[in-house]
Amino acid sequence: MSWGTELWDQYDNLALHTQKGIDFLDKYGSFVRDRCAIELEYASKLRRLVKNYQPKKKEEEDYEYTSWQAFRNVLKEIGDLAGQREIVAETLQAKVIHGISLLSKNLRDDRKKCLTEGATLTHTLATQIAALERAKRNYDKSYRDAEKSIENYQKADADLNLSRAEVEKHKHNMTMKCQQSDDSKNEYANQLQKSNNLQRTHYETSLPEVFNRLQEIDEKRTKGIKEFIKSAADAESSVAPIIARCLEGIVKASESIDEKEDSLKVIERYKSGFTPPADIPFEDLSKVDAESSNYSSQNNLGINNMTQKGTMGANKLKKRVGIFGIFGSNKNTLSTDGMKEDFSDLPPNQRRKKLMAKIQEIQQKITQETAAYDGLVKMKGVYEANTMLGDPTTVDAQLNESGSRLEKLKSELKKFKMYLDAANNAQMMQHSPQTHRNMYNGQRSSRHSNGSGENEDGEDNPDDAGSLSSSASPESGLGTSHTSLPGSGHGSANDNNHPEDMYYEAELLQPLGTCKALYPFDATSEGSIPMAEGEELQVIELDQGDGWTRVRRMCGSNGWEEGFVPTSYIESTLYA
Repeated sequence: MSWGTELWDQYDNLALHTQKGIDFLDKYGSFVRDRCAIELEYASKLRRLVKNYQPKKKEEEDYEYTSWQAFRNVLKEIGDLAGQREIVAETLQAKVIHGISLLSKNLRDDRKKCLTEGATLTHTLATQIAALERAKRNYDKSYRDAEKSIENYQKADADLNLSRAEVEKHKHNMTMKCQQSDDSKNEYANQLQKSNNLQRTHYETSLPEVFNRLQEIDEKRTKGIKEFIKSAADAESSVAPIIARCLEGIVKASESIDEKEDSLKVIERYKSGFTPPADIPFEDLSKVDAESSNYSSQNNLGINNMTQKGTMGANKLKKRVGIFGIFGSNKNTLSTDGMKEDFSDLPPNQRRKKLMAKIQEIQQKITQETAAYDGLVKMKGVYEANTMLGDPTTVDAQLNESGSRLEKLKSELKKFKMYLDAANNAQMMQHSPQTHRNMYNGQRSSRHSNGSGENEDGEDNPDDAGSLSSSASPESGLGTSHTSLPGSGHGSANDNNHPEDMYYEAELLQPLGTCKALYPFDATSEGSIPMAEGEELQVIELDQGDGWTRVRRMCGSNGWEEGFVPTSYIESTLYA
């Protein structure tokens, strides 16, 4: 269907319709522009939201938990979502809004040209119709004048009273009027023919062409809106897979949360490494001796120095480090975070974590510095091979500085490894089966100690670390060979009839049964002894809940060796 044939007489309505269509196109452009503003504002607010909830530096340690890590991954995915909304806005701006503006301008220009041409054609036709109307009026007037002149001539010719001259005058007037009527008729006929031809061309060719161009303009506008709406949808759908992956990432982040793992990390983060305090022994005041009172005062002081969280206080911890650690006498400087260089003011477990992290950091620095040093060496070799590239002596200063930094880092690494070894030794001593058993049996531990409450500086040491340190010595009789009789070839390291050794020999425990080793065991902890698979030993003390059983190995006619072995490694048979 064509506007030129179907709407030949609807010029004004078509002009109004095309104007409304272009205005609608501009309205849709304003809609897309406002949507772009919303998309950009949404993306901006999402980015601001992500920025506001990014982890602070002081919260970095908390992000080792799976829930916190999942939240950080959610923030990352939300940031990606914001980026996709920005892409949507940019695509709408570049493809839709710009296209609408350009199309609207072109359509307005084309419509203006068409309407101008249509107005010209209409004006031309109207001018011709006006000329036809004038010719028709002239012809009508001339025709009436001619008829009147004919009538006058007939009357004059019939009137006998008129002279011949007057009759001729009327005849001449009639002839002139008839000629004018004929001329007007011919002019009218000519104008009518021209008007009909122009009108036919106007309504069949010229104006339909204008209307058809207007139809093309309107269809182009309609098709443009169709493409722009589709482009807007394509801009959304193009980022939909990425948005879907972002949402999948958020779901995956939620699934990565493991409450059990977080609970274990809480234990790992806050575990001090100290063991719970042993049971407070009953003090029989009727049988008080100096040795038991000494133990009681040590035990009470040890308990009083425990904090409410079950770990020892700072002052207590410093003394323990001084006793257990090799570097207790070093003057540790404080680091930037207020802690000692060797982290001796932290609980054992936390100290080991800090030291391992520090060692890892130093090792990374050493790797970087080594790479830089090797690069400088290669550069110097290139300069020596081709002096045109540079002076080798200029690299020497940098090599010296890099070597100095490398040596310093290696020295720090060695120092912190020594700190870590000391911390591991202290941890091993504290968690050895002998130490556990001594905490369960405080009197036996004090009996096997050196009986002194003074440290090496001669000061009173209320710390229970003194008893732990001395009980781990060969004098305790655990993990070393002894004889039950003085003078035996397998005697203890102190065979000078020491009162404590004599007392210990007198209190030699009777076996409670026998046991058979199910698996081989290598003694790695203080107070434990090795055993071979299938070996038979004597059970001296049963497992008191710490996972260790005290056993005795007979090493000849009179020699013996005692220590702890894992309860799960043996099969015990107790005497009735």
